[in-house]
Amino acid sequence: MPGPSDRLVLCYHSVSPTAATRLTVLSSALRRQLTALLAQGYRGMTFEQLVAGPAAAKALAVTFDDSELCVIDHAFPILSELGIPGTVFTPVAAVGSPGVTTWDDLSGLAKSGWEVGSHAFSHARLPDLDQNSLERELRESRSAIEDALARPCLSIAYPYGAVDDRVRAAAAAAGYTAGCTTNGTLRGADPLQWPRVGVNGDDSFTMLRAKTSRTGRALRGSRLGQLLELGGRLARDTGAKAQSGLRQT
Repeated sequence: MPGPSDRLVLCYHSVSPTAATRLTVLSSALRRQLTALLAQGYRGMTFEQLVAGPAAAKALAVTFDDSELCVIDHAFPILSELGIPGTVFTPVAAVGSPGVTTWDDLSGLAKSGWEVGSHAFSHARLPDLDQNSLERELRESRSAIEDALARPCLSIAYPYGAVDDRVRAAAAAAGYTAGCTTNGTLRGADPLQWPRVGVNGDDSFTMLRAKTSRTGRALRGSRLGQLLELGGRLARDTGAKAQSGLRQT
């Protein structure tokens, strides 16, 4: 039977056709990454479908945090072409602000088959809040999304990937059935603390293949996995400095 290692969840933020940063992935890189995963047999679905539905072999959920407009402009066409429904997690208080999707934008995504999940109300770091504030962040964000889109909001991406037992319990009490973080491992994967693989704009294709492999995901959270991540970060930083030095000479 398929298990947690058969289900892969990717975490993106911004997408750009021209410039990459740590949190901004090039459109061409996004297309190459997803095309390669589909070629490996992965099948795209929303995050909630992947976590809460029947276990599926080679299931892929492509998620975007912060609900930036560039997701509609640059990611949506690529995922549509590849037949992958995305999941966007929106911080409700920011909806309609500069560079962030409007409710009409989110409604369009939902009607096209995308999932719109919560990124809390104000993008607060949830473990730092008192109980009343925590419950408001979770309840009010879910309620606002459901009222605006007239469809259930069952999933949440914890801002900054920060979740503990108290936050998890509060999310369950608020009616969420799927939650994701950028921490943790697949061992004993919890639907309300599901680990995602963060994709950075400075990840090489080789690095991404390592991060999304079963071995790479199994190592997450281990001492060896932390050392490998640190080594990869140092290699990327060294390469960026070398390129900068070449441009200045």
